[in-house]
Amino acid sequence: MKGVFITGTDTGVGKTLCAAALLEVYRQQGFSTIAMKPVASGCEQTSDGLRNEDALLLMQHMCEAASYEEVNPYTFEPAMAPHLAATRENVTINCDELVVQAQSLADRADRIVIEGAGGWLAPLNEQQSFANLAEQLDLPVVLVVGIRLGCLNHALLTIENMQHRGVKVAGWIANIGLDNAADCLDINENINSLQTRISAPLLGKIPYQNDKDILKIASFLEI
Repeated sequence: MKGVFITGTDTGVGKTLCAAALLEVYRQQGFSTIAMKPVASGCEQTSDGLRNEDALLLMQHMCEAASYEEVNPYTFEPAMAPHLAATRENVTINCDELVVQAQSLADRADRIVIEGAGGWLAPLNEQQSFANLAEQLDLPVVLVVGIRLGCLNHALLTIENMQHRGVKVAGWIANIGLDNAADCLDINENINSLQTRISAPLLGKIPYQNDKDILKIASFLEI
């Protein structure tokens, strides 16, 4: 399996935008691509069933065809942590099944981009988290850091846990494009602080954009 697993320092830090942009980067490099959003909560009921906007965005930017259910196997309507949404619907998220599904998708393309939900240690079931799933997938991990107050602690704790688990960190992305990034008065200083403390490369700095143009975001990334 070749590609990356995208995680973040928290929910709402721009993982999906960066994942879609990475799909475009791979496409520009001449690779065929496919994506997966293993678990999604906060989905909307449509005529086609429950749909998640993050998964739909990834599908728009991948090259190879796959059904919605293949891209997003676990879909929950309540906007809450995935394991809580699953419990509410009497569902147990099975990591082994997700790995099999990911491999099936990866076999169809040169590169797969898999996006987690929430942060690195967000629970999936009573015993496992997205970190466990990433370990099983054995893909390099890209960490999206939302540059805002508290990001230093969140980013460094996440990287420390990845290193403790022996996970390969492909790099990290500094997302300055958050609505509350202005609250962080020392944006460049925060990024520099992280660069001196994270051995993995900084893959890009995403500036604020009103239009959230995926191709523009891709232009800021190097992978």
